[in-house]
Amino acid sequence: MTDKTVHEEPKSPAPRGRARRKRATALAGGDKLVLGLMLGIPTLFHVLLVWLPSLGSVALSFSSWDGIGGFEDIKWVGVQNYVDIFTHYPRFWPALQHNLIWLVFLLVVPTTAGLFLAVLLDRKLRFGAVYQSALYLPMVLSLALVGFIWQLIYQPEQGLLNNLLGTADSDPTNWLGDPKINIYAVLVAAAWRHTGYIMLLYLAGLKSVDPALKEAAALDGANSFQTFTKVTFPVLKPVNIVVLVVTVIEALRAFDIVYVINKGRNGLELLSVLVTDNIIGESSRIGWGSALAVILLLISLGFIITYLYQVFSKENRA
Repeated sequence: MTDKTVHEEPKSPAPRGRARRKRATALAGGDKLVLGLMLGIPTLFHVLLVWLPSLGSVALSFSSWDGIGGFEDIKWVGVQNYVDIFTHYPRFWPALQHNLIWLVFLLVVPTTAGLFLAVLLDRKLRFGAVYQSALYLPMVLSLALVGFIWQLIYQPEQGLLNNLLGTADSDPTNWLGDPKINIYAVLVAAAWRHTGYIMLLYLAGLKSVDPALKEAAALDGANSFQTFTKVTFPVLKPVNIVVLVVTVIEALRAFDIVYVINKGRNGLELLSVLVTDNIIGESSRIGWGSALAVILLLISLGFIITYLYQVFSKENRA
């Protein structure tokens, strides 16, 4: 028999390459579908549950409606609700003042204390994790529960504070009943809860600072304070923006703690309490409550937009 050598032509890799491209295209299409669902579903819920009610509240702020009946019962009054609130609503100006006091206090006291504690914990203290957990623990509690806890501390005769001051039996201070001081007593309770959160934000920012920057400052002869003020703190600018936004929102949405104590009255009036009283309270003035909510929104946006404009304009000039 004669052996015949058969020379076979090599198969073209084109079909295999096309198959790979098809699989890659299918995978890319699946990834796009998953990404679209992950972005689309939360966006849809956000629009339905946040943006539409917000826009509806803005629209209702120009109406007079008691919440009973359909939309055909809504009477449009233009800006009359805003005029009445600014001129004929005696609870508005004290509530606005208390909200501004709340905002300034949270921006100064808990922010400074949180930054100080974060700097201490960043130095890798012994039992630092224990301290960090203990300081952050109040943030886990709701403001309503914080209000209950500090009511026990502020009780005139049996409270912890008056007993420590030695005035529980002789001349007890009514910390929550005196309208001249109760707003500051409640602010201490709110700051106790807020400090741990600010500490955690700054601690995360300090962990991200490049150690080489500190080493270079030390080689140039800078001490610890100079290194922090000239090197570390400017690097924390993104954290400062987050802290400002969080603090403004926390200050203007404060509601639970004062409502638990005395339903936001007798010196503890806040805009959020007025919104609740007008929308779901006995008066049921949806238009007034919506107008108050819009005012609250504009105040918060005013602080945030002004700060962001200053920050980014300085960066552009630099």
